[in-house]
Amino acid sequence: MEFDVLIVGSGLAGLTVALHLAADKKVAVLSKKALLDGASNWAQGGIAAVLDSQDSHDEHIADTLKAGAGLCDVEATRHIVEHARSAIDWLIDLGVPFTQDQGAELGFHLTREGGHSQRRIIHAADETGHMVQLTLEQQVRAHHNITLLEHHSAVELITSRIVSDDDDRQLARCLGAYVYDDQHDRVETVLAGQVVLATGGAGKVYLHTSNPDTSTGDGIAMAWRAGCRVANMEFMQFHPTCMYHPKAKSFLISEAVRGEGGVLRLPAGAGLDAGKRFMEWHDERLELAPRDVVARAIDFEIKKHGLTHVDLDISHRPAAFIQEHFPTIYARCLEFGIDMTREPIPVVPAMHFTCGGVVIDLDGCTDIPGLYAVGETGYTGLHGANRLASNSLLECLVIGRNAAHHIDQQDSTRYYTQADVPAWDDSRVRDAAEAVLVTHAWDEVRRLMWNYVGIVRTQKRLLRARQRVVMLDQEIEDYYQSYRVTSALLECRNLVQVAALVVESALLRKESRGLHYCQDYPWVLPKALPTVLTPEEGFR
Repeated sequence: MEFDVLIVGSGLAGLTVALHLAADKKVAVLSKKALLDGASNWAQGGIAAVLDSQDSHDEHIADTLKAGAGLCDVEATRHIVEHARSAIDWLIDLGVPFTQDQGAELGFHLTREGGHSQRRIIHAADETGHMVQLTLEQQVRAHHNITLLEHHSAVELITSRIVSDDDDRQLARCLGAYVYDDQHDRVETVLAGQVVLATGGAGKVYLHTSNPDTSTGDGIAMAWRAGCRVANMEFMQFHPTCMYHPKAKSFLISEAVRGEGGVLRLPAGAGLDAGKRFMEWHDERLELAPRDVVARAIDFEIKKHGLTHVDLDISHRPAAFIQEHFPTIYARCLEFGIDMTREPIPVVPAMHFTCGGVVIDLDGCTDIPGLYAVGETGYTGLHGANRLASNSLLECLVIGRNAAHHIDQQDSTRYYTQADVPAWDDSRVRDAAEAVLVTHAWDEVRRLMWNYVGIVRTQKRLLRARQRVVMLDQEIEDYYQSYRVTSALLECRNLVQVAALVVESALLRKESRGLHYCQDYPWVLPKALPTVLTPEEGFR
């Protein structure tokens, strides 16, 4: 197959690129599962943007920089914040049903979340991501220039190095990708003038996560193997409040619940402290402190009191208000026997967002010509050491549109043809005899990361994690070279590789900043610098 543009991933960032290009380009959108199975569809809270005269770009930028603990790229932050309004207008024009408020300036309700000094989160009740994705899906499926390849996984990027003797990474160009068709169990060659990685983050690298099963860091791992730099992978954001229930699968309780008055309390198991509001012991901003602060506070109280969870209580608000503002969360809680209008919700932190990623500029360009990265896959510097709530969907929209405009301006010359690119060769491999090895590696790396590279870290635990992750990486690579690919093998390979990047980045940071808290280095260094890894250096 050949296209003008191949987009790997079908979340908000990928679909934004597709819709901005499809008028003049032949576009393919690759989705590992069904189109709406990615993390964007799970987003509850909303999109941060200055949409009220009481607010300002400078305030939004200041809030972002403060949450980012001095590590945000100021130029990138200003650019994304200042282009937020036009991105929201685009969604409104497409018909996204944002929650209305006739008393508001724009006619839409704005909520407030942790770290924000103003109400600036535009939302569609408590299922913003789902409603945005539904709207974009309708547009994408109806467009004659967009080919949807659902249940297809990218195996590896194709660069010009495989068709020439030139091994210089700086001169290599991206030509497309080898793609695994899950339903027909075969690998196909897909060539494209430009390739966009929009595969989301790597939440599944941890045992407990709010992310869907698709979040296995595929784009980050593939870009790394192709020769791209990655940055700030130590900053893995843990959402403070995911439902604690054996069958809930870390169902996210939106930050907006705290934004609308939800209070964190110690549960019955805390003895004399049971029922007490504990955030006042940790931060003057209470429940509206940035996510890293709240997550560490919960982690501290759980360990101190020997708890399994803490309570999030919004039952003091009117039942009608709760049901109107949080219909999805209310219904989901009822499924597990919890009436949030009458009782608190048991919650624990869970891995939520990858703040680092593939190094890109504001047009989404990576180190390799013809290769772009957008959304959670990319690293613009917006999120710094800790992402401000609801800035993620905003980044998807702004950088996605920028990437589309940049691609539109590129020369459409095809550098290589199908005849030049070698077909996928699995003639020297065999069917896996013991797929349990992949299952075991998948489980081991996630438990390892949760126990050794979690919310609070030590150098000793990090060194142990590095030793085992490097071994797992070699084991999985040997397995990959010997057996035919499967979806599980591809995801496990990428997951282990991303785990190695996270561990290596964490070891390089000799301070505690934002989401990276190391007990051996509790101080903050005077100068904030990103952690940038290059493939040439590899893993130590």
